[in-house]
Amino acid sequence: MFPETPVRKIITPIERLMKVETTGGIVLIIMTLAALIWANLSPSSYEHFWHLPFVVTIGSWVGAGDLHWFINDALMTIFFFNIGLEVKGEMTYGELRDPKAASLPIIAAAGGMLFPALIYLALCPPGTSHGWGIPTATDIAFVVGCMAILGKKVPHALRVMILTLAIADDIGAILVIAIGYPSGDGINFAALGIAFALLALINVFFRIGVRNLLLFHIIGIAVWAFFVKSGVHPTIAGVLLGLSVPAKAVVAKGVVANFTNSVGNVLSGETKDRNEQYEVFTMLKRGASESVSLQERMYKMLVPWVNFGIMPLFALSNAGVEIKLGGLDVPVLGAVALALIFGKPIGIFLFSLLSVKVGVSKKPSYSWKVLWGGGMLAGIGFTMALFVAGLAFEDGANKDSAKLGILLGSFSAAILGTIYMSIVSKKE
Repeated sequence: MFPETPVRKIITPIERLMKVETTGGIVLIIMTLAALIWANLSPSSYEHFWHLPFVVTIGSWVGAGDLHWFINDALMTIFFFNIGLEVKGEMTYGELRDPKAASLPIIAAAGGMLFPALIYLALCPPGTSHGWGIPTATDIAFVVGCMAILGKKVPHALRVMILTLAIADDIGAILVIAIGYPSGDGINFAALGIAFALLALINVFFRIGVRNLLLFHIIGIAVWAFFVKSGVHPTIAGVLLGLSVPAKAVVAKGVVANFTNSVGNVLSGETKDRNEQYEVFTMLKRGASESVSLQERMYKMLVPWVNFGIMPLFALSNAGVEIKLGGLDVPVLGAVALALIFGKPIGIFLFSLLSVKVGVSKKPSYSWKVLWGGGMLAGIGFTMALFVAGLAFEDGANKDSAKLGILLGSFSAAILGTIYMSIVSKKE
């Protein structure tokens, strides 16, 4: 339809490369390695750079933080918004539209949190039991990166299951932090109530047919700001906003075709009335746009920004763990690493199998050995695990040991899970 211009000859191959899932995963790995090298060659400059001040101001509200806060609490909200969009699509017309299929990842997430905690408690030395929450969380960004590298080796149904499991896992991790590691400030329930009221307003607007995206963006930013103020991690706002977007097209199939047939004389250029041409083409543009659901349009638009912007920045700012071998508490290191490597797949597999056997959940379309591979990948517990480690341990030796255990366990889970999946899973 469009002329082949010199610019298009340059842009088209780049666009084609960016649509290959493996490319995003490779970029993520490069940024992870870069962060590790930077943090160990010059730890002071790494810490200083990511803690440069960054301030967000909305009216009288001021959100003061640093670059690390902006990436983890603001940009990653967009990432989770995109995950919410994908899950909403699957709930409407995909793998999760059956309640029995949707229950499987939620139940599996519970097992994937319980067993790592139990393994840690069984292996940890006396006096360090309060670190039980460290290996319970799955790092969704790095798991997505590994699945991107595997490409078609990961069945679509398993990808959806792991994404949904990781979201439930993140919500569970926030509850773990609130219950197991409470802060002095607590949760601001007034701000949280306003955030949920605004979420309800968005859902009402969509239900009555309001389609103004600018209004949606303004209210969405307000929801994020109130989540920040509430003390609940704002990435949850991203998931809830993504789940609020309609996944059904406004214009039914066939309507655009009927409209096109009725205005064929205008489309062919027979009608010379420019006003009529403008009205017809404008209506056709709007009809074509509304023939695709808002959820699908927003998801497709955000994918390249997430894969090549947000996720690499997240890896660069979070993966820089300084490796200190002196004065380590090896039992703590081993307990965290083994809980991630073995606890996650065991818990996810056993709870999934049990829920299917008792009839609560539907048997997945992929094999149990492929599900075990998904459980291995879920053992990548990076950012949230590092955050919990900082809350669980104040002294340097235990904290450094836990962080190194997270690094060792997460990398082992990623490598072993990727190799295992590449062997047992066939390309779709």
